[in-house]
Amino acid sequence: MMKSLICLSLILLPLSLIFVVEGFHGKSVPIKDVSAPNVIEVAKYAIDEHNSETNDNLMFVEIVEGKREVLSAIIYDLIIAVKNEGGATKNYKAVVMESGRDKILYSFNEV
Repeated sequence: MMKSLICLSLILLPLSLIFVVEGFHGKSVPIKDVSAPNVIEVAKYAIDEHNSETNDNLMFVEIVEGKREVLSAIIYDLIIAVKNEGGATKNYKAVVMESGRDKILYSFNEV
């Protein structure tokens, strides 16, 4: 039993150190690959929610920059380039919380 606990701690300790050292828990860190499919999915979710709340017709162009913070959920803080119906491109700041499959849009404002 003791050997099992020691082995388990030897596995878990390095993993916990990675999360603390890399800043994945409780600290906002830059997203290295803003073109990752899951990040784009969050950005498109934010635009869709904004469009449904305001009857706008904004369209995703790209993610300009982003940060995320891991708590009991992931908080995304994204700057998203979008096009309006007239074709003009503007940047918006979106804050989205993702927990499992659920997402909540906290804010979506032009910057």
